[in-house]
Amino acid sequence: MLGTLNNCAGGVTPWGTILSGEENFNQYFGNADALADPRLTRYGITGTATTRKWERFDKRFDLAQEPNEANRFGYVVEIDPTDPESTPVKHTALGRFKHECANVRVAGDGRVVAYSGDDERFEYVYKFVSTGKVRRGDSKAARRHNMTLLDDGTLYVARFTGDSPPAEIDGSGTLPSDGRFDGRGEWIPLVSGTRSFVPGMTAEEVYVFTRLAADKVGATRMDRPEDIQTHPRTGVVYLALSNNVDRGKEGKEGATEPNPRVANKHGQVLELAERGGDALALTFTWNLMLVCGDPASPDTYFAGYDKTRVSPISSPDNVAFDRHGNLWISSDSGGALNGYNDGLYAVPVSGAQRGRLQAFLTVPRGAETCGPVIGERVVTVCVQHPGEVDGASADNPVSHWPDGGDSQPRPAVVAVWREHHRIGA
Repeated sequence: MLGTLNNCAGGVTPWGTILSGEENFNQYFGNADALADPRLTRYGITGTATTRKWERFDKRFDLAQEPNEANRFGYVVEIDPTDPESTPVKHTALGRFKHECANVRVAGDGRVVAYSGDDERFEYVYKFVSTGKVRRGDSKAARRHNMTLLDDGTLYVARFTGDSPPAEIDGSGTLPSDGRFDGRGEWIPLVSGTRSFVPGMTAEEVYVFTRLAADKVGATRMDRPEDIQTHPRTGVVYLALSNNVDRGKEGKEGATEPNPRVANKHGQVLELAERGGDALALTFTWNLMLVCGDPASPDTYFAGYDKTRVSPISSPDNVAFDRHGNLWISSDSGGALNGYNDGLYAVPVSGAQRGRLQAFLTVPRGAETCGPVIGERVVTVCVQHPGEVDGASADNPVSHWPDGGDSQPRPAVVAVWREHHRIGA
């Protein structure tokens, strides 16, 4: 495997291992211009020297010397935290791109389905369906078998189609005449084992250059697909689309119904219901449950709920569920909403309160909220890079969290519980 880097979100598998997505791996590889390879450019690998300068000290990161080294990165890595002697595995069958996440559910027939988003502007949403079936139980043999399931199967990419006249999707965020941004979609096959479904590309090329394969089959370009989670009761899939300030710029794609705003600073949350509630289905319906931003702005939408009673939110990043089926959302806006820091939010997805988004906590200025774990008595979140704003430096920090005084800001994990429900009580 020769290492893993720039690991982002992932997921916990039904058999207890951890999945970690290799995200912005492009920023480590220098001297790409020496190759003039458009496949590198498609992954954001350009230029000569990098800011990290690793290529000056290790030829692995100098593409002029090792032109294929970047192809080792951009995969989902499976880690077994219960076995210190185990070796992490890269599941190339899930495709190579900037994985924000990989979350697994077990289909009715025992096959496993993994959803993953490619976290960059105008990128795609993917689904993988295993060939093998999960083995129940916690024996070592069952665990070893289950850890092979993501190595063999079929990889798909999503195409979303809106049901409103194109003229009604004008980029302003104004709801179309049917009152919702919604429509239908399909999962388009890319590759299965040694068989490629993409004209002009071998199976090996699809696995390594998955973005190019998705381009060829006409998948839908989305506004930074980030975390994806399945509702524990209904099976409905929830997708965080963080933002895309480039949508509608000259030479860039304009508004589409699943991505209805140009210069989209605040993002949206999409619901995807596969036909018959079957994770193996290749067709689905979808709608935007949330169109994020300031509730006072006309271009926002909170599932039809009264917008005077909801919290502002920008750039949904990670999503999770509590045992009651409420959706929790952490944000990473970088200050896109003036006067508001990022935070963790909860919103019912059904019933009379559907769409009533409420802030649960906020994080310090410049910080990102991520990795929420919603327990029955304790909620934990990771607070990343507090004080990371333009103009801040070690000599001029804008945050002193968590130690206060004149200390340097530091990331941390925060646990929150009711005062009368102390941990261990």
